Amino acid sequence: MAAHLVRRCCQRHFGAFISPASAVPVSLLVPGGKMAVARALPPAPLASFHTSSPSRWADGFSVKELVEDSRNQEYKVIGGLVETATSPQELLQLTELHPLNSNQASLIITQLSRLAAEKKLETESIVRDERFQQLVSITDSQISHVWNNTLVSLLKSLYLLGMDRNSREVQSVEQEVLWRLRRFTFKHLASLAEFLVVRQGKESQLLNEIIKKLELRWTELEGTRTVVMLMGRVGHISPALMDRLEDKALELAEQLNPDDIRKITLALAYQNRRCVPLLRAMSYHLIQKHSELSLNVLMDLIFAYGKLNFHQPQVFQKIATDLHPHIPAMTPVEVTRCIRSFALLKWLSLPLFEAIAQYALDNTKQLSVTHLCSIILSFARLNFQPSGSEDFFNMVHEALQGQLHTLEPHLLTDLVWSLCILQQAKAPYLQQVLAPDFHAQIRGDQSLKAQNLQLKLIHINAAAKLESPDYQGPFLPPEMLSVTEPAGEKVTLLQSSLREALVGVLGSQDNGRFDARTIYGWQIDAEMVVNSENKPLPVKNFAAPHLLCPEGTKPLPSGARRIAFLRWEFPNFSNRSKDLLGRFVMARRHIQAAGFLVVDVSSHGCSLVPTAPCGWLGRSPSCLPSLGLAAVIPSRPPARQPEGGAG
Repeated sequence: MAAHLVRRCCQRHFGAFISPASAVPVSLLVPGGKMAVARALPPAPLASFHTSSPSRWADGFSVKELVEDSRNQEYKVIGGLVETATSPQELLQLTELHPLNSNQASLIITQLSRLAAEKKLETESIVRDERFQQLVSITDSQISHVWNNTLVSLLKSLYLLGMDRNSREVQSVEQEVLWRLRRFTFKHLASLAEFLVVRQGKESQLLNEIIKKLELRWTELEGTRTVVMLMGRVGHISPALMDRLEDKALELAEQLNPDDIRKITLALAYQNRRCVPLLRAMSYHLIQKHSELSLNVLMDLIFAYGKLNFHQPQVFQKIATDLHPHIPAMTPVEVTRCIRSFALLKWLSLPLFEAIAQYALDNTKQLSVTHLCSIILSFARLNFQPSGSEDFFNMVHEALQGQLHTLEPHLLTDLVWSLCILQQAKAPYLQQVLAPDFHAQIRGDQSLKAQNLQLKLIHINAAAKLESPDYQGPFLPPEMLSVTEPAGEKVTLLQSSLREALVGVLGSQDNGRFDARTIYGWQIDAEMVVNSENKPLPVKNFAAPHLLCPEGTKPLPSGARRIAFLRWEFPNFSNRSKDLLGRFVMARRHIQAAGFLVVDVSSHGCSLVPTAPCGWLGRSPSCLPSLGLAAVIPSRPPARQPEGGAG
């Protein structure tokens, strides 16, 4: 304590006669014994070292920064001139009027880049100016003396002004930044990372080093702004950093505003990171704390939830309710983006979908064929029929007239397939996709996309045969009616329960057929034939025109009927309802039209969908006691997906 007081006294009384180099205490020397002060300081008391705010030391400022900032009036004057300059010429003239050090030159370069960006100026002439080259030379010669904050801005400015990355001056600045990474604050690192991702991409050595530092120092993260920025701009480069950012975002979830939530959910969606705890937390706070959401937030949220297949009914209901009044003023792109997201999530909001149908009727001229196709595909996925169905589909047929040949083959197939689901496919649509020259292009193609297209063509072919009595052709050739069976399908609890129940009922393996693939593109989980007394018959003895390779040739006896058991798992239904999705409704229609009595088997129960009156139909359809099928319903039904689970 006494030594400290003596030193303070000496500094106060003899500071003017002590040279700056000798007056600096040992604590201000950097490792290696070198002085932290870059150039000789004017003779002055060193009390400023002790009176400066300690908080500034934590921001990356060196002793030199504190001294020059507080004592050098010339620096303040030049700083004021730099800030008030309104043109590049004013800034460049400062090189002729004032002797500049590296910090002042760096500030001028930073201001030049700012003016060029704000006024959209051509930067090549600025970079070629001799005075600019002089500024770069000054910073290069004294690069180690540039302050941390100024150095970060200098590197960004040189990139923005278009200087060659391979030039010695730019590489010198990059190397200096690389050496100082440990001394930079977390905000400096985050700011540089955000900038370099856009300018240089993943291949940048400097960016990779910065990301490593961010991964190690992630606990220094404070506030939501940096977290949101890093997740959106930098997180995709480093999965390890993204893991840390998700943890931090979960910690700060209560502080996130709707726009922050929007940006984070989009970042997760684009990176395909389904962080359920974070999504649930943000959904909770979104419902509890934010009553009004802007259109952009609503649109981006439903898009992100759809891409992540994340189900949160309360959020969906809120988004649908809040979007409803916006529909008339939305653009066609916004409307189609909205409805596709809801269809992807299998969420049917009747008021919203009715409003979109009315929007299509009111804005027919503004809707392109592609927009109209998106609306039809979304309606078909959820099997939605507008209340004004006749007017809506008349408009659709009129708008599509003469436009089918302009559509890409996969989109055209999806369109006609969707119209078949909605029972609106007319002969011109069917002829367009069932023509030999159309499906010839996918023959022999074993890609998954081609197989999916072929399967939809088979469904369309079935609709043409079973549901369009006036349609005369063409139809698909027999060799096109079989598709490659998916490999490695897991047997579900419902599927195994159905088989166990039927084995006891059939009595013999010959009396039933399981997993029968039909010429209609649909699979029958179990099939049996019963006589007029409801007793099972050997199914393999009878002709089966619905199969690709029939085994028997005998016609069915008088009074005998075919029964098809169709198994519906949870993903086959709309979200939070007992309504089947559109494609499965069409499957059931086609099997019925082929002459089957259809028994729907699901975790909801077992029900009979007859095609015609039959003697035993008057009994309880929930378990079909006349066939002994009470055990068809599993004793432990498949668990429904929890909130936030996959649909």
